[in-house]
Amino acid sequence: MVKWGLERLDELIILIGSAQESHTLSNPFTAGERIEMIRRAMKAEGIPGDRYYLIPVPDILMNNVWAYHVKMYVPSFEAVIARNPLVLRLFKEAGSEILIPPSFHREKYNSTLIRKNMITGEKWESLVPGEVSDFIKSIKGDERLREIVGTDKR
Repeated sequence: MVKWGLERLDELIILIGSAQESHTLSNPFTAGERIEMIRRAMKAEGIPGDRYYLIPVPDILMNNVWAYHVKMYVPSFEAVIARNPLVLRLFKEAGSEILIPPSFHREKYNSTLIRKNMITGEKWESLVPGEVSDFIKSIKGDERLREIVGTDKR
């Protein structure tokens, strides 16, 4: 998706959502760890660091102002790239141009599936870039996730 976006825009702002959350089933990694994973994957793909920003954004519980909340954290931007229907609706209502990318095998490259495989001991490494897999293992992120859900399956 990053390469698709960079074909259309000069630079990207990549949000690290739910930045306040970590060590949970849906967000087992800290915002800093997620940033590190993305940076490593970008470097491995040869994407220069001056083509993107990685910005953590904490959640708020008011959807009607969420797009404006995001705008407080990021530099000005031309368009929003997303597939999430709620995100698209909120930014459209806030007056942003919308770009909808193709799904890029969403059924396979899906964070819920990857976390499930980590928990159950199934193969997950091939579903993320090698640099990301190496990083997760180096911080014992797969073990962390299993401990969060209370299982020791490997």
